[in-house]
Amino acid sequence: MTLSVPVATIRRRIRIPLRFVDGYTTTAGVYSFTGLADGLPHLALELGRPGAAGPPLVRPHSECLTGDVFGSQRCDCGPQLREAVERVAEHGGYVLYLRQEGRGIGLYDKLDAYALQDSGLDTYDANVALGHGTDERDYTGAAQMLHALDATRIRLLSNNPDKGAQLAGLGISIAEHIATGLHLAEANAGYLATKARRGGHGALAGARPRGHETPAARPASAGRGTLDTA
Repeated sequence: MTLSVPVATIRRRIRIPLRFVDGYTTTAGVYSFTGLADGLPHLALELGRPGAAGPPLVRPHSECLTGDVFGSQRCDCGPQLREAVERVAEHGGYVLYLRQEGRGIGLYDKLDAYALQDSGLDTYDANVALGHGTDERDYTGAAQMLHALDATRIRLLSNNPDKGAQLAGLGISIAEHIATGLHLAEANAGYLATKARRGGHGALAGARPRGHETPAARPASAGRGTLDTA
């Protein structure tokens, strides 16, 4: 069943040069939008030449201040973002930067969930203990941005089956579902294993810590590590 998606429009496009801590550089066309259903300031980063080599490669990336900005190793979000930018730039497509901190529960509650995890709960049970669902993310805004960008047939870069299911139900045709790699470290091994076991992230199944991966990690299908957090 395909749901009707409220129309969003492109508000502005600007170009921003990007530089990551490992020295990787590229330039993104950054889009803002008007009319997003949840009212949040989501962004779309256009990288490479979308559509030049088939359907654009799209990575919906949920914001993670601790991982994306501060380099936290409790999750794999920062390396995920780094990998996604390079892979999307090579193929042509979009990184959708979604303001969905902590699988939708917000920054402060995510930090409270970390405290509960330190006492023995896993990442999903900690959210529930705080009165939230295990994953509260809604991808209507992501679908709206893709419709506004005329990118309704995509190659989806994600290990999370819920992303593809929601987008497909919102009028986005998934031409190919591509697994990310797995950025695995001692500090996030339990978190990644829980995502594989309870979140359906099949590409993460059987992961074992083997030390910190480099930002451009090998695809999960190659038995390596990279990045999916949600």
